[in-house]
Amino acid sequence: MVRLLRPRRRPLRRRPREWGPVEWTAALGFGVLLVVAVTVVVGAARGPGKCGDDLREVNGDCVGVTEYSFEADPGIASLVEAVAEENARVKRGWEDPPSGPEIPYVRIALMMPFTSDEHSAMTTDMIRRGLAGALVAQRQANRFGGPRFQLLLAPDGRNLDAWEPVVTRLAELAEDTEAPLVGVSGIPSSTPETREAIAALSARKIPTVGPVITASTMNSPYFFKTSPNNDEFTRALKLYLDDRPARQKGFLVWDNRKQDVYSQNLRSVFMKHFDGRYDLAAHSSNFVGSSGTGQGVPQRYSDAAQKICQEKSDIVFFAGRDQDLPAFIEQLAAKGSCERTAKLRILKIGIGLEPTLTTEALTRRLEEAKAMIVNASSVDPAWWNGKRKPGKGLGPFLDLFEEVKKHGLGGKPLDDGYAVMYHDAFALLTNAVDRTVTELEQGDGSTSNALPVPTKDDVYNTLILPSIAGDSCSINNCLVGAAGSYGFEGPGRNDQWAVCKPVPVVEYPVDDKKSRPLYRTYRGSSTSACPA
Repeated sequence: MVRLLRPRRRPLRRRPREWGPVEWTAALGFGVLLVVAVTVVVGAARGPGKCGDDLREVNGDCVGVTEYSFEADPGIASLVEAVAEENARVKRGWEDPPSGPEIPYVRIALMMPFTSDEHSAMTTDMIRRGLAGALVAQRQANRFGGPRFQLLLAPDGRNLDAWEPVVTRLAELAEDTEAPLVGVSGIPSSTPETREAIAALSARKIPTVGPVITASTMNSPYFFKTSPNNDEFTRALKLYLDDRPARQKGFLVWDNRKQDVYSQNLRSVFMKHFDGRYDLAAHSSNFVGSSGTGQGVPQRYSDAAQKICQEKSDIVFFAGRDQDLPAFIEQLAAKGSCERTAKLRILKIGIGLEPTLTTEALTRRLEEAKAMIVNASSVDPAWWNGKRKPGKGLGPFLDLFEEVKKHGLGGKPLDDGYAVMYHDAFALLTNAVDRTVTELEQGDGSTSNALPVPTKDDVYNTLILPSIAGDSCSINNCLVGAAGSYGFEGPGRNDQWAVCKPVPVVEYPVDDKKSRPLYRTYRGSSTSACPA
């Protein structure tokens, strides 16, 4: 039987319908939604980026204010994470305490670079040690009763020039009524940019403490300095030279970068105190410092080294930054001792003795040049090396500092003074908060157990109370810091520079082990002029 196959019917083709405005609008909307969805998914997968949610990237650096970790210099990553962890612990103690009462907290910001390059004012080691000192002070303050303290990280760019959005955000945080910002620490270098930042913070009435600022022109009503200034450092050097008479044929070497406020101020201070004695105007040379760019090859010292050799100078006043000193010593060593009969003393000022100045290699170069470094300093390595009696506040600092050494702070992590002075600056603010809270509690008359939370204005009003009365601290208002016991003399006095801050003069290599008079800022060397 044969099956008859029916012919296949060709399907009818419909003419495609043209899209109208409604269809095109719907399709466009769907496309936009798809792009947004993909962006959200990819963003969630990648996370908030290297700067986190609170910061934004400016010229490759994260800039802003945050309580969390972010991508900073790899050398400080573990320290940034440690601060973030302590901040989280403080917040939990208020919002969701595991046990016990809710403990309120306030915030103090650390405003400084968190990245570095060869032209930056701060090296990675300076950043690392400064941050370590602030972390020690935060942990130390949080071991006691409330309120507790968050350490906000406020990066303002490796060249200190991205400060404007940082200051704007700090001012916003100061208006928070639950956990207000009460102060700022940091401001690590004397530059035109930091001068503007200080003025902006002062205009917003935010108390600010400079741990390592030394240019004596860096002043503003709300800006307090725990370090001596260049003039006070130089007075200590003058006392040293008076105590160590020698042939004393002087020579000035100075950094000619006009933008470097620190070096320009130091040069003028050296001229003020020593030109009459050594005729430095006729015996000097200059160089381009390495801090900054665009002014030619830095660290050219051949003219200075040649003149020092010809004149057989035995004192050099170095008005430049520590990172430029090793190259100068190398140039001196290349000239040899120049048949000097006395050792060449290189007088400088600095927060401490930067470890790059005491390496074995540079020590040999000093020997070849028949030279030594004499540094008027905020700290003395002999304090923690057991060679000289330290102040009362150093021991507790050293105990906690041992805990942060695991973050890899390099060799001689205390000698440059950054850890010590950053600790003291943060401690000055926490101490002012504690004193304020105590006074507010006593005057409240309330039966509530809740701790009062001070504002930035309350803290400022505590900081400007005179803390030195005669030769003692008034009602224990002095800061008992790791770098000594010192305080302030009230609004407008000494432009908010610390009074009675010890200024040890440190020799390297040590030339004379005899004890010398210790200069104290604004009080001279009298042992009865300041609190012990």
